[in-house]
Amino acid sequence: MDRLYSISKTAKILDVTPKTLRSWDKDGKLVPVLTSGGHRRYRESDINKMMGFESVEQKRSVCATYARVSSQKQKESGDLERQSQRLSEYCAKNNLYVEYIIKDCGSGLDENRNGFIRLTDLIVDKKIDAVVIEHKDRLTRFQFDYIKKMYSLFGCRIVVVDDKDDVSDDEELALDLMALLASFSGKYYGRIHKHS
Repeated sequence: MDRLYSISKTAKILDVTPKTLRSWDKDGKLVPVLTSGGHRRYRESDINKMMGFESVEQKRSVCATYARVSSQKQKESGDLERQSQRLSEYCAKNNLYVEYIIKDCGSGLDENRNGFIRLTDLIVDKKIDAVVIEHKDRLTRFQFDYIKKMYSLFGCRIVVVDDKDDVSDDEELALDLMALLASFSGKYYGRIHKHS
């Protein structure tokens, strides 16, 4: 017999809000069992199906979601959590099994981000088959195609949820140049203060 989970436990497993679960109930995407007291309970088999696997015999594709914001202020205002939640909702709707939820706070120019390093280690160790990101620049500000090719050598693909460019090529180039200048300026002034 199926194990039953509360709405809060189910929301935690799927990394979505209870509000999203209620919406899925209305849409018929994930319908709970109602207790005699009118409380929602979710079948384990239905949760497993939403996560992209129905039986242990069937090999499932293992995914990681990767969310990133640039500043602590964005993180504190909830931007990072909302981004991560949107990725989890996308995976649930598309039957992608998420085993790793990675969140980062730092510049897309910084190759030493803790989450980015952890993600790359998982790929090199062949523990994941796909990385799900919201926009290309969430993963990196430069060399996206190079990173994509490198990941593919380890059997991992990158799924970009929103592949539309919000800015023109000229605007993107200007933003990249400003980000580079800011990065080099920070390093330069850091060296000056270190030696003075």
